[in-house]
Amino acid sequence: MNNLQPNDSSSVPESQEKSALFFIPSEDANVSSLPLILYLVPVIGFFPSLWTLYRRRGSREQLNVSRLSITLALTWLLGYILLGAGAVTGEFFSLRLLLLNSFLTSGYFLVSAWLIVRTVQGKSNRIAGFSRFANRVTNKYLS
Repeated sequence: MNNLQPNDSSSVPESQEKSALFFIPSEDANVSSLPLILYLVPVIGFFPSLWTLYRRRGSREQLNVSRLSITLALTWLLGYILLGAGAVTGEFFSLRLLLLNSFLTSGYFLVSAWLIVRTVQGKSNRIAGFSRFANRVTNKYLS
């Protein structure tokens, strides 16, 4: 004898049955870490961050991460250009400036990777002092 009987699915609506099989988070759940990770990707994340701030849509966390991403990218780009120009025009310090330029670039990529890891872990993705600076600068010039 077979003791296994098919489930009586007439008592459970089909939508609840499907959501029990496949976890579908509610709309209220905070599952928006994918856009945050995209914003924090070095160099590439600058563009979706800028678009998010331009549209002024998204959660407060998305806007803060967008501001941080834009400020990090522009700070790195400015330092990269200035150090590269100094290395080209200077004779004595050119190797030192190029080395400093590589440290700046490595630091930018490491900070971005660190922020991505913290975002995946669900921790705060703020940098002490720099996040406040990013909020002030982008509110002043992008608003």
